[in-house]
Amino acid sequence: MKRDLIIGIFILGVFVSGCIGSTTNEIKDREVKLIIFHAGSLSVPFQQLEREFAEYAEKNLGVKVTFQDEASGSVKAVRKVTDLGRKADIVAVADYTLIPQLMVPNYTDFYVLFATNEIVIAFTDKSKYADEMLKNPDRWYEILARKDVKFGFSDPNQDPCGYRSVMVMKLADLYYKKPIFETLVEKTTNIYANGTHIYAPKEIQVKDRRVVIRPKETDLVALVESGSLDYFFIYKSVAEQHNLKYITLPNEINLKDFSKADFYGQVSITLGSTGKTIKAKPIVYGVTVLKDAPNRDLAIEFLKYLLGENGQRVFKENYQDFITPPIAFGNVPEEIKRLVKVEG
Repeated sequence: MKRDLIIGIFILGVFVSGCIGSTTNEIKDREVKLIIFHAGSLSVPFQQLEREFAEYAEKNLGVKVTFQDEASGSVKAVRKVTDLGRKADIVAVADYTLIPQLMVPNYTDFYVLFATNEIVIAFTDKSKYADEMLKNPDRWYEILARKDVKFGFSDPNQDPCGYRSVMVMKLADLYYKKPIFETLVEKTTNIYANGTHIYAPKEIQVKDRRVVIRPKETDLVALVESGSLDYFFIYKSVAEQHNLKYITLPNEINLKDFSKADFYGQVSITLGSTGKTIKAKPIVYGVTVLKDAPNRDLAIEFLKYLLGENGQRVFKENYQDFITPPIAFGNVPEEIKRLVKVEG
């Protein structure tokens, strides 16, 4: 009987070890796809993060990770989930307020503020009056208004860079005390303002061929590089990443300076695409993992990678300022609490 018991234990041990071994092999051999919808201005740092995380996950987590990476305007990225019902693991936007406004509580219950930026005007040596723009950056609005100059910005209904660009031009009215918004926006498109409040119709129309509008700000990069567009409003990090020339704007209008938040807040915009009204404010990016993320555990691992030292390094390498520590709101997952400052 004792002999039978020993044999039974031995067989059970072999069986258990075999199960553990096969489970480990299944994890190591498994390929998991993370679906990420993100702002176009995050394309360069996120591509680097995804490459690095794939190597990290295979080495340390035993998982082969592939990515379905979709860059778009941030409003469009959110609406893929809220309006089209598409599944995603992670949504990262250039305006963090889109998450609490449009995604909480139905699609997510937390979000993290992790990066900042500023609006600049970018161009190349091919751009008309490029030398003059560099020498006299305070005259940027006069140069953009010239009949032989083509300039652009992204669609306010799809992209925060678009609605920020038109708000920058309205803030310029207040700062320079000149009708800059009327000249550059109202006379060339169907976007209009009542006082300091801007309205972007659901269908944006261009009334002047000198103005070019595209779904997201990075769509305009190639046009400027080819010389078919002279200038465009863009995030500083994107201009740096693409080695474009650019001029910086005064802190009172560039949406960079947190101490100027009250001045920015004088201007607001209502978007025809969502019906939401957004006040001008310092630029802050936000990220979340969705409640019904197809691979939520791995998505949280990617979020940890983004919010930790590796993410900070990648963003620094790609000329974008990182918030240290990142600031989290809502039902913050335990796994990331040590990496963030929890508010609210």
